[in-house]
Amino acid sequence: MLIEQRTIAEHNDQLLSQHTRRFAYTAENITGIKSVLQKLTDFQVAIPSWALGTGGTRFGRFSGGGEPRNLEEKISDVGLLHQLNRSSGAISLHIPWDIPGDAGKIKALAAQYDLRFDAVNSNTFQDQPNQKHSYKFGSLQHVDKAVRKQAIDHNIEVIRHGVELGSTALTVWLADGSCFPGQLNFRKAFQNTLEGLQEIYAALPADWKVFVEYKAYEPNFYSMTVGDWGQSLLYANKLGSKAYTLVDLGHHLPNANIQQIVALLLNEKKLGGFHFNDSKYGDDDLTVGSIDPYQLFLIFNELVEGMDARNMNHANDLGWMIDASHNVKDPLEDLLQSVEAIMIAYTQALLVDTNALRSAQENNDVAKAQEILQQAYRTDVRPIVAEARLRSGAALSPLQLFREQKVREQLIKARGEKTVATGL
Repeated sequence: MLIEQRTIAEHNDQLLSQHTRRFAYTAENITGIKSVLQKLTDFQVAIPSWALGTGGTRFGRFSGGGEPRNLEEKISDVGLLHQLNRSSGAISLHIPWDIPGDAGKIKALAAQYDLRFDAVNSNTFQDQPNQKHSYKFGSLQHVDKAVRKQAIDHNIEVIRHGVELGSTALTVWLADGSCFPGQLNFRKAFQNTLEGLQEIYAALPADWKVFVEYKAYEPNFYSMTVGDWGQSLLYANKLGSKAYTLVDLGHHLPNANIQQIVALLLNEKKLGGFHFNDSKYGDDDLTVGSIDPYQLFLIFNELVEGMDARNMNHANDLGWMIDASHNVKDPLEDLLQSVEAIMIAYTQALLVDTNALRSAQENNDVAKAQEILQQAYRTDVRPIVAEARLRSGAALSPLQLFREQKVREQLIKARGEKTVATGL
């Protein structure tokens, strides 16, 4: 479903006077505000097809109703998000959860909502119906060559689907690892995985990238075959120039310095992109910025500084995506909040006085460096983000309009109260 543009305009008219005052006050002290607004307009965050339904825990799942029952309805939901904020212009599919029955029709439907297809994601962490071999003891690492071949073939099939949709990247996350000491030969598991990734890499079209995602633990707890950024980087370096590391903010041990990881991967030209979320303990998959918004800002500070140092395009040279599981929130409200948090942190990072910060660093002026960062972080940039939305034709307050229009109630009426999103 979409909201009539007239309704968005009326919503904006009601808030315009207050917004205009707030924006004028904030923008008055910002140098290069036009450039900042243009960067915000260009910046798009992909929505994963699996985040449009209610998530769950090992103990239960509680549907919120009105969840998308097929890929077409998922595209419709992302189209709604993009209409509300004009910053969600891409959708990322998980195969085989969301295999297009007719790629041409699906691609045309996405275009109607002004959406493109971001990276496609393979799945070798679940056994699918009629699957010949099980991934219980791993996929690309498996001791059985037949299992490894099945996982390789699946990834190549995912690439084929992506080509049909216009995607240009494959994300590989492996649940491979071990739960107990002695269960796995680490060296053989690494070599098996590398050889499998090499076959997948060889199947990439010339203009494609492959992102190797890492995770510290879960579902295996003693070891993970791609357990940290160093292992991912090792695979990426061995694969070639089209292979990169993908950073999921929740895939680290507590207190990991993700911003330093980002800086080093950028320095090595091996940072491929992000899965944004937030966490208190591990892969909590919470709303972006809900636990540690300052860390999110610090990550974006490293991104902006590092990308500018390499003359990279902020909008296109890295992959930006949300990866979250909404257990107690309306998934669409959660995604609106997450995109907003990303845009706020990005804007704050754009306001950092990099020349002054560099000078403070060169002079070992620790207090000054802290003040420069916190000056940008403590700036209320919400009027700037809202102004970028306004100029793009989106809603000044997307979540407020979502609730005013009773969107979830309309979705429940159209789809049913007991629906469960496909793939979950």
